[in-house]
Amino acid sequence: MTWEEMLPLLWPATVETGLMVGWATLFTLLLGLPLGVALVAFDRDGLRPLPALKSALGFVVNVGRSLPFIVLMIAIIPFTRLVVGTTIGTAAFVVPLTVGAVPFFARLVETALREVGSDVVQAAQAMGASRTAIVRKVLLPEALPGLVAGLTVTVVALIGYSAMAGTLGGGGLGDLAVRYGYQRFETLLMIVTVVLLLVIVQLLQSLGDWVARRLSHK
Repeated sequence: MTWEEMLPLLWPATVETGLMVGWATLFTLLLGLPLGVALVAFDRDGLRPLPALKSALGFVVNVGRSLPFIVLMIAIIPFTRLVVGTTIGTAAFVVPLTVGAVPFFARLVETALREVGSDVVQAAQAMGASRTAIVRKVLLPEALPGLVAGLTVTVVALIGYSAMAGTLGGGGLGDLAVRYGYQRFETLLMIVTVVLLLVIVQLLQSLGDWVARRLSHK
């Protein structure tokens, strides 16, 4: 296969991967951030101690993190069909990507928030700040570098998940590598696809690290 033949295949596959990862990242941020905040706030020494609810949420998060992604994709096929109306294509695989990434990101959010000094929170409480204000104006801003770093790790993981989604008809670079590189023995296309994924991951990781450093107070 020549470069002229590969380029028309690589560009649409890259766009599909970008769409899958982009939408999944957005939904993961919208769902995972509040979940991570809840894991901290509902702890015994949190802003709103609800140990039973915290334990239940922690159990759900642990179950979600323990399932291999390819098993998760298959297990939630009925849910994917319910939400999207199909189980094949880029849009359909945003659902399992999000379901797989939310517990992972929530734990990273929890870790970042726990690194905020308790004295900062206590000072805000002493000034009469509400729980919502403490979360919005103290915890999240102070933990922002860690949150950005956690989001970067999650996006990189989503790129890997999206490649696996290609094995089940999810489209993107993973699908291209399977259909052409593996099934049709197009070794050069397989190598190019792998290199392209590596470049994308390196660029995103470098960007995330740079933003986290700029946001850091250290």
